[in-house]
Amino acid sequence: MSVPETQPTVLVLTALALEYAAVRPYIEDREEHVHPKGTRVEIGGLPGSPWRVALSELGVGAERAAALATQLIEWLKPEAVFFMGVAGSLKDDIHIGDVVVGTQVYEIHSGKQTDRGFKVRPKALPSSHALEQAARSAARDLADVRVHFAPIATGDVVLADSGSAVARHVETHYNDAGAIEMEGSGAANAAHFSGQLDALVVRGISDRANAEKARADAGGSQQRAAAQAASVTVAVLRKHLPRGGGSAGSEEGPQGRHGGDQIVFRGGVFHGTVIGKQVGGEQR
Repeated sequence: MSVPETQPTVLVLTALALEYAAVRPYIEDREEHVHPKGTRVEIGGLPGSPWRVALSELGVGAERAAALATQLIEWLKPEAVFFMGVAGSLKDDIHIGDVVVGTQVYEIHSGKQTDRGFKVRPKALPSSHALEQAARSAARDLADVRVHFAPIATGDVVLADSGSAVARHVETHYNDAGAIEMEGSGAANAAHFSGQLDALVVRGISDRANAEKARADAGGSQQRAAAQAASVTVAVLRKHLPRGGGSAGSEEGPQGRHGGDQIVFRGGVFHGTVIGKQVGGEQR
């Protein structure tokens, strides 16, 4: 079924039904469309914004998210992609019910297994600067949600043991990550390889990535976290403008360029600060 292009589109992706359900009520006049290969989206308007929103529930896992997000991006030609849902907290000051907006997304399983152990080859994809700025602006007006801006770790694992090998791996190599989840890097990669499409991962905290996860989930923490993440995502979209819709007096507006953020060095050498943390003689 063809999809009419009457206004700029943003793609909002979820993994779970409860995440989808948290966003769906915000979208008016929804109509279901089916990709030729079977992937379904509901498309409708977002009141208070210029966007039509295409909402899809993809299922669990980064590889699945990457493949299906690529399919939908090629079909719908959105200006921005959000992956919204729940996650586990990796920091003591990021609590259940808080929301983490990913400043970048880490792929935690990237590396090489050798006879001397696993050698990490870190991969990180930065979020769209324009979307992050819209999120920071929106967060200032959200009295009922605590919003944190931090890297988000993605791995094909449900982390329910803070003393596990996976937890130690994340702490050692990605210790500035604020949350851990399973699909963000897939969506971010799909957006990146489509041509620097604006992308943002927004995650509500439903557990503390420890042995209490099952108890927290049973108490309704996932539904609460999804609702918080949905409210932040909608607030960002009401701040963010389609390309060419920037403030008067700017040459292009925040999204006036085709594609997302890009820095070009023409034969120059970067002499900037290396960001990290010094621990016991090692750079982290």
